[in-house]
Amino acid sequence: MSVQSVFPQLEPLLPRVSKPVQYVGGELNATVKEWDSTTVRWALMYPDAYEVGLPNQGVMILYEVLNEIADVLAERTYAVWPDLEKLMREHGVPQFTVDGHRPLGAFDMLGVSFSTELGYTNMLTALDLAGIPLLAADRTEDHPVVLAGGHSAFNPEPIADYIDAAVLGDGEEAVIEISDIIRAWKAEGRPGGRDELLTRMAETGGVYVPRFYDFTYRPDGHIDTVGPNRPRVPETIAKRTTMDLDAWPYPKKPLVPLAESVHERMSVEIFRGCTRGCRFCQAGMITRPVRERSIEGIGAMIQTGLAASGFEEVGLLSLSSADHSEIGEITKQLADRYEGTNTGLSLPSTRVDAFNIDLANELSRNGRRSGLTFAPEGGSERIRKVINKMVSEEDLIKTVSAAYAQGWRQVKLYFMCGLPTETDDDVLQIAEMAKNVIRAGRVASGRKDIRCTISIGGFVPKPHTPFQWAAQCDPDTIDSRLRKLREAVNSDRDRSLGRNIGMRYHDGKPSIIEGLLSRGDRRVGRVIEAVWRAGGRFDGWSEHFSYERWTTAASAVLEPLGVSLDWFTTRERTEEEVLPWDHLDSGLEKNWLWDDWQDALDEREQDDCRWTPCFDCGVCPAMGTDIEIGPTGRKLLPISPVGVGSPVRNPALSAP
Repeated sequence: MSVQSVFPQLEPLLPRVSKPVQYVGGELNATVKEWDSTTVRWALMYPDAYEVGLPNQGVMILYEVLNEIADVLAERTYAVWPDLEKLMREHGVPQFTVDGHRPLGAFDMLGVSFSTELGYTNMLTALDLAGIPLLAADRTEDHPVVLAGGHSAFNPEPIADYIDAAVLGDGEEAVIEISDIIRAWKAEGRPGGRDELLTRMAETGGVYVPRFYDFTYRPDGHIDTVGPNRPRVPETIAKRTTMDLDAWPYPKKPLVPLAESVHERMSVEIFRGCTRGCRFCQAGMITRPVRERSIEGIGAMIQTGLAASGFEEVGLLSLSSADHSEIGEITKQLADRYEGTNTGLSLPSTRVDAFNIDLANELSRNGRRSGLTFAPEGGSERIRKVINKMVSEEDLIKTVSAAYAQGWRQVKLYFMCGLPTETDDDVLQIAEMAKNVIRAGRVASGRKDIRCTISIGGFVPKPHTPFQWAAQCDPDTIDSRLRKLREAVNSDRDRSLGRNIGMRYHDGKPSIIEGLLSRGDRRVGRVIEAVWRAGGRFDGWSEHFSYERWTTAASAVLEPLGVSLDWFTTRERTEEEVLPWDHLDSGLEKNWLWDDWQDALDEREQDDCRWTPCFDCGVCPAMGTDIEIGPTGRKLLPISPVGVGSPVRNPALSAP
């Protein structure tokens, strides 16, 4: 039976809300398929506003991968702002997709990609607006299977009651396999109903179905056991890893937003994974091993994507893009190719020790010289050893001095506050580092108008990292340290320097709630629901976040169970403790993570295993693979520039 668009009911409401264009769809490169011509139907959700969700690479990739399959349909949905939510409830308009404006409840799968745990309340809003029961246990085979993905899916226990399943790791191959399972189940007449469908997914070993696992707890609140409650279900769930990135050159046709979005550029992921070993970085740990996209693959994706989208900037994305083994050749040859076309290249925040001025000059060859961004993360040498961020202040000063000498005027530095073993002095040294950057910049450039911005976030311990056992710093301590830091930046004796230093920071309260959601177990789920019922929406936005709402709900829900907000956050874990995610396998050996945690406490650094012998983290044996890096020695051919006025698609990509 065909599913009708709800746009006739939605359209009269749009003049009454802010930014109505974000709900109308029809973006360049969007796909709308005939409902009845397909067998398997996916709704893909990024649980935040359109302006944040549309540029998300993960959703964009899966959207394109699924829609390339003839009998599979994929459409997108984003969180609606409270003004539209209110009107939708008043007029009976369900949560809809922006492509076909079809109701979410009609789809087979609702895939929700979580980059941050603070999107959980937005998922509940979408489920409720769609008429999908909040609790997975209340759903029938007529409701979509709610599937969580993204980095937060590596501990989905806080939302275990509200999702049907989760996929850990890369999604490209996983969504195709899940589509195959749904197609076969439907062809057989839906035997066994929803339970059988979920069992078939779970027995692959790569899809986690929370209802198939039971937790027991000790009287002191700790987890006692975790295990499957039925046959055909594995003891542990393995993460998915897409090894050959060149075989998955997505997105080929990037979506071009209708409304303003956070990133107005075409993005190409140049490699996946990281082995730098920063102990705070969940993304670096869970995406191992490193897999590089080839220089030809990158060139082909950029050529195709620019022709399809009309973007004028290309972002070369990864966790540390300057670490690509051929980054120098990539940037030089791309700059050669697109010289004169007004096509700019950019790198995200990069490491000081992987950066050089030649690279920066190639990136800015078309005259787009924005500020440079680096992430020392810690203010003192000591704390950088603890977090394994092997960057010296001397290296930073040398790099920024060269940049200022070459004409740059602005440097941004990222730091964290509340790191394990941190003292006031570790944070205050951020001020001295920023002042040294200004001093060095003035000497190198001979000018007084150079600036340095320091941006500081609260540290949140994450699962599957060496810091998963760490006590999180309480908000009052973080706020106190940040006040002292601001005073140090603006001190009277260095006022001429302080005027050129900008400081941006978040208070510690959102971080402690993120910590609760990051390392919580199933008991935290009812806290999320209580916050949502009390009006919690868009918790990742400071103007919508309410610390009081979260603490009130946490006290009411958790304390009768013998645990608390502090128990889940500011308490240090022991080696023997069963962690809520121990049955979810990121590939990393738990013993290795513990040993690295001990090294952190002893202020011992660990090298990057790309260039040194293996440290036995466990990922490569678990994946049956190895790190994949160059250099390949291959070239982008021809190297001749596109030329002013020439179409971007002209340079053919030749084989090496």
